[in-house]
Amino acid sequence: MMSKRRKKRNKTSMLKAIGGLILFFIIVSIIFGGEDDEAKSKPKDTKVESVETTAKSNDSINKVETETKEDPESKPKDNSTTIHPTDTIDFNGSTYKVIVVDGGDKSGGRQPNVAVDIGFGDREYWAFTNEYGQLINVIASKITLQDDATEPVTSKGRYYNDEAKVPGVERDDLDEGHIIADSLGGVSNAYNITPQDSTMNRHGDQAYMEKVIRDAGGCENFIATITYPDTTTQIPSHYHYEYLLNGQPVADDFDNVNPDEANAEINQQENQPPSDANAESNPTAQSNDISSVDTNGDGQVTIKEAKAAGYSMPIYSDSWLYPYMDDRDGDGMVGE
Repeated sequence: MMSKRRKKRNKTSMLKAIGGLILFFIIVSIIFGGEDDEAKSKPKDTKVESVETTAKSNDSINKVETETKEDPESKPKDNSTTIHPTDTIDFNGSTYKVIVVDGGDKSGGRQPNVAVDIGFGDREYWAFTNEYGQLINVIASKITLQDDATEPVTSKGRYYNDEAKVPGVERDDLDEGHIIADSLGGVSNAYNITPQDSTMNRHGDQAYMEKVIRDAGGCENFIATITYPDTTTQIPSHYHYEYLLNGQPVADDFDNVNPDEANAEINQQENQPPSDANAESNPTAQSNDISSVDTNGDGQVTIKEAKAAGYSMPIYSDSWLYPYMDDRDGDGMVGE
């Protein structure tokens, strides 16, 4: 029989061997189990990371494309680069060569048959000349008022310190009159200036029209037509304006004259007694023969007698018959 000590030693060795095997399997399981989990997780992580990267890349491309695309309508108009001397514009059945003129150019000459943008800043107002260099039309699809908060304006409300010296403005009674005023966004070169009566420009029809447009906040479909007495002068004789004011059509017409003098002359004509046309056609009346009118021979002419002789009423104080008639109210008229 095996001794008890030997049995005990064999049992201990067996336990150690079994423990070693168990430890071995545990270690192997841990090692291979960790690798499988890691292997399973790697493709998933890689895929997500790739999608996120692609999305970011696409966002970057879209952003670049958005930033680099240009909207031509959103770019401010620059006459010096976008309009060239070889361009032309068709207006009112005629073709005009487009030229660029500085808004503050004070020279008074104009080229014939040309179109010039006379709008300050981004405004687009077009002026047209005829074959004699006369300014004949100015148009604007929309009049935009001057903004002294964002635009360079002088203390007098001007874009420029002076206006073009168009022939004729040297006269004391004529101003450098804007077709489209500074307050309405117009420049001061010769393609927006005409010699205009000072009173009309400052206090008359021109000034009133500009005030109406300012009070309305601007207007649309603006067309100015300027006419002249002959082909040699740069001083207009008449202005005709058409525009939409708050959607309503407006037409303004006025001569290039002093309105105060013109109104005084009209009033004088209206108050002047009419000429006696019957007297001119009546030989008897022209002879100033009282007996031909005073039928009863009393030396006085009644209204009835004057009418019978062919005179129309009233008879004014400058008529030869007046001294022979009875002006009871003393107003210089009989038979009113």
